[in-house]
Amino acid sequence: MSIIGLGFLRGGLEIKQFLRQRESVVFTLAFPVILLFIFGSVFKNTIAPGVTFSQYFVAGMVASGLVNTGFQQLAISIPMSRDVGTLKRLRGTPMSPISYFIGKGIVVTAAMLFQVALLLGFGALLFGLHLPTSPALWLRFTWLIVLGSACSTVLGIAFSSVPKSGRGASAVVSPIVIILQFLSGVFFVFSDLPKWMQDIAAIFPLKWLTQGMRSVFLPDSFAIKEAGHSWEIGKIALILVIWLVIGTLASMRSFKWVQE
Repeated sequence: MSIIGLGFLRGGLEIKQFLRQRESVVFTLAFPVILLFIFGSVFKNTIAPGVTFSQYFVAGMVASGLVNTGFQQLAISIPMSRDVGTLKRLRGTPMSPISYFIGKGIVVTAAMLFQVALLLGFGALLFGLHLPTSPALWLRFTWLIVLGSACSTVLGIAFSSVPKSGRGASAVVSPIVIILQFLSGVFFVFSDLPKWMQDIAAIFPLKWLTQGMRSVFLPDSFAIKEAGHSWEIGKIALILVIWLVIGTLASMRSFKWVQE
């Protein structure tokens, strides 16, 4: 069977394994919705004409969900699989690293689509989120999801070689994700952050993902509130592609079936 065919078979198995882990399913899919409900209920202030903080927060949580479902989940679960010997057994099969990466990408995308549907549904129902009304915005939303999922997946696989064991993976990965969420304007209005925080956040893809999602769900009049005073759609796409290439090369070089 081809590398891609094995990857899709692996993706189906990854989805089945994910659904069997009920605690992981609930935490991964429901946690962003719980945060949305808490923050949206507490912060109801208007941050710009026609834009409430809860609407702003939904856009950030959609982008952050890509990082949680892809980068964080994989950077923690892969070291755990390595510890129990799952990856060592896969090494003795026709499964190549690329097929394994494809399988991980499939489960991340499937989980993310379900999570996005929950966030958009609750956001529109409870917090007045305005869903896109034009095909162009839905097209932008689609390529942001595709690029964001792919980028998050390969970066999560690449970073999975950093933790020395599955037991300590969460302690290494989770603080990084939380810090990036604060820096990237998920929990706060990005333009209200100190300039040095904005400069640091601009290095990483989450900042650009959140900005891209805001361009989909917030009115064009809000673009002037961004650091660059525009949505910078072309720049967002370029930076995500650069990180996708970096993550792909890094994952191919650093991925290990067994911990050396």
